[in-house]
Amino acid sequence: MKIRLAHIRTQGIDFAVFGADAASHLNRDRESLLTELISMARMKGLKVDKAALAFQQGVRTSYYGTPDLVRFLSKNGVRRWTHTLTR
Repeated sequence: MKIRLAHIRTQGIDFAVFGADAASHLNRDRESLLTELISMARMKGLKVDKAALAFQQGVRTSYYGTPDLVRFLSKNGVRRWTHTLTR
């Protein structure tokens, strides 16, 4: 499965946003998925200080992850996907 990834650097902080959601849609499973994807991104050589999942809930994009990053993404969204990961 290919997962889209946006790697963003703002104000000296590296963010990773993954276009994915846990199959169960439960927060504990989202946390597990996010941890796995952060590890995968780091193995690809990306620096990740904060991270979030981006997924569709109905017609709306929702986010799960580091609270201040989630607030930022809720206002600004993801401008573009920069990488893909294969899971």
